[in-house]
Amino acid sequence: MLRVSSKGRYGVKAVYELALHYGQGPLALSLIAKAQSISEPYLEQLMASLKRSGLVDGVRGAQGGYQLARHPDHISVGDVVRAVEGPIALTDCTGSDPSHCPDWESCVGPDVWNRVQAALVETMNAISLSQLMTPGLEASMALASRREGIG
Repeated sequence: MLRVSSKGRYGVKAVYELALHYGQGPLALSLIAKAQSISEPYLEQLMASLKRSGLVDGVRGAQGGYQLARHPDHISVGDVVRAVEGPIALTDCTGSDPSHCPDWESCVGPDVWNRVQAALVETMNAISLSQLMTPGLEASMALASRREGIG
């Protein structure tokens, strides 16, 4: 079963909370943790990765906390998942490096899994934080997929 780890899921939840408060100043870590049911120590680790990747800014001081570094329109789910988990890879044999797959020449993997991974990455990159805040995202995504012949 393909699963996004807790880092990816909680990373998206954390930046979603920041997106909800975009333009209102920094949000304290404790408020993000409480609103999204994430432990503060775990959230600190996620925020460090998100900060290193340039998706969030940390503000020190009594009124400090975290805020998005860019408008929610310009941060995708894919950006967040890559920031906290690293490259999105469906299997060890995806990508262009044949050294990861001992059966590269005869394996169906490079074709099938690269195509599946490309679709997954494209979908994750197409969903912005702003879209997550819009009611009915699931229905609009399904409609777009049907128009494109995906679903």
